[in-house]
Amino acid sequence: MSTSAIVMMLVAMIVIWGGLIASVVNLLRHGAVETRTEPVRRDL
Repeated sequence: MSTSAIVMMLVAMIVIWGGLIASVVNLLRHGAVETRTEPVRRDL
């Protein structure tokens, strides 16, 4: 594997895992489900 391929792999891993971690932190800070004011309607 070349150096540029390894660098691109690391960048992609940082973007993907960093986005996941940022999303989890955001959900934990602001709450996701408990603070909804209206119930979820499911029309089937």
